[in-house]
Amino acid sequence: EKFRHFLDIIDPRTLFVTESRLKEAVQLLEDYKHGTLPPGVTNKELWGAQKIKQAIIHPDTNETIFMPFRMSGIVVGLLLPNQTLASTVFWQWLNQSHNACVNYANRNATKPSPTSKFIQGYLGAVISAVSIAVGLNVLVQRANKFTPATRLLIQRFVPFPAVASANICNVVLMRHTELEEGIDVLDSNGNIVGSSRIAAKHALLETALTRVVLPMPILVLPPIIMSILEKTSLLRSRPRMILPVQSLVCLAAFGLALPLAISLFPQMSEIETSRLEPEIAMATTSKTVVYNKGL
Repeated sequence: EKFRHFLDIIDPRTLFVTESRLKEAVQLLEDYKHGTLPPGVTNKELWGAQKIKQAIIHPDTNETIFMPFRMSGIVVGLLLPNQTLASTVFWQWLNQSHNACVNYANRNATKPSPTSKFIQGYLGAVISAVSIAVGLNVLVQRANKFTPATRLLIQRFVPFPAVASANICNVVLMRHTELEEGIDVLDSNGNIVGSSRIAAKHALLETALTRVVLPMPILVLPPIIMSILEKTSLLRSRPRMILPVQSLVCLAAFGLALPLAISLFPQMSEIETSRLEPEIAMATTSKTVVYNKGL
């Protein structure tokens, strides 16, 4: 069920939902919540409305997430073969610019964060991603013991460590204030029972882990699959087919493996109240509370 939920969230079709269609979906869900649904509304229509809302509306602020920064966005240029130094820098910069905005748009917004933190996170992510990607590419190029084929194979995997480390840097720098101020924790009825720095630490660690795992399907699987497919007689005799085939492989990884990876990390996390600050444990009778760890 989690897999289907996140497959809905990253469905590219939600990028083209109009403002009026979004309002209709939100109103339909409000009518359902208050028991005032018009006659003839089907379960399929309700689930469709829920899908639209989850993909477009931020869960904390209830504001519309700007289209390019929704979870359905993707940058595939990272995986292009035979990249130059300039193209490596460009694609890493573009990916981290996109990623920083996705982080900001899908953050835990229960506590306001200054714009300076967003800028620090963005600069830190771009510098770390570009430095690691360029550094690894230079090392691979200078490694004389590798054959050209091995060198090309290793280069295909360079984007993953660059993106993963930059993502961690981005999350830590941009959301560091949460460790000082804490984040809201809620009981089983959705009521805020306090602000916890311990929950914030858990949220940050979980998000950092998520940021390492999520790029894996689209930055690790395609290079492995393509290295196998390129040895086939079909692609050897038709080199022009490589780019279209790579696009299909990336699309399959994005559409199937990525939602599965996301589903392993739900946005709302649960923690025992006994593990939190004493004042929070005293403020509720619930044995567990939940918090929005952000995406």
